[in-house]
Amino acid sequence: MFSHVTLGTNDWSRAKPFWMAISKTLGLPVFLEEDEGISFGELTGPKIFIGPPFDEKPASHGNGQHVAFLAKTRAIVDDFYVAALANGGTCEGQPGLRPHYHPNYYGAYVRDPDGNKLQAVCHSSKG
Repeated sequence: MFSHVTLGTNDWSRAKPFWMAISKTLGLPVFLEEDEGISFGELTGPKIFIGPPFDEKPASHGNGQHVAFLAKTRAIVDDFYVAALANGGTCEGQPGLRPHYHPNYYGAYVRDPDGNKLQAVCHSSKG
């Protein structure tokens, strides 16, 4: 559905440990890394870019917006949450079932060091 998503950061050196940790838990390959940001994904597949805005104004997060990453298992959702909090992220919703979406919807919500809201979600009953 999407080609890519771009999220801003005001301090890549502060944000980098967070992004490296969660990308590892989610199995996201580094596509391109530069001095002020990074992209995870593959050449012809979906990607996420993290870096300073092109207009050189400060990055800001949006209210009501978040990016949800697919996780193959619930354990990966748990690992994502732990890695995020251990690397400068903050909790926006602990790992757990959210049956109001569907019976196997298992997710966790965090904010990165710049305030961007992220989620890892598993749609299966796999542990």
